[in-house]
Amino acid sequence: MAKREIKFYKHYFNEFFVAQSDKVRRKIAQTLVWIQTIDRLPVSILKSIEGKKGLYEIRVEYAGNIYRVFCCFDEGSLVILFNGFQKKTQKTPASEIDKAERLMKEYFNNK
Repeated sequence: MAKREIKFYKHYFNEFFVAQSDKVRRKIAQTLVWIQTIDRLPVSILKSIEGKKGLYEIRVEYAGNIYRVFCCFDEGSLVILFNGFQKKTQKTPASEIDKAERLMKEYFNNK
C-alpha cells in the first residue's frame, strides 16, 4: 500500500527520465516505488540537501553510475519531483542544486 504519492513538477523529471537507458529507467522506477511504500527510507535512497531547507535528493546507483533526482515534500505524503542528472563528480554541482531550489520555490509560489 502506498504511503506517499509522487508527482512531477512540470517537465523537468520526465525529460531526465526518458533520456536514460531502459535499465536505468527501471532502476529509477524501482527506487520511486520504494519511496512510495517504505515507511522509513535510508539516506542511501533519500537524503536532505545540507543548507537547503525542504530540499531532498533521491539517490539511484546503477552499473557504477550515480543519478540524482531532487524533490520536496508537500502536504505530508506528497513527493514532488524536480530536475535529475547523472552525477559525474564527487560533489553535486551547485548549478543543479540552485535549479532544484528555484523549482521548489516556483512550485510553492504557484500552488
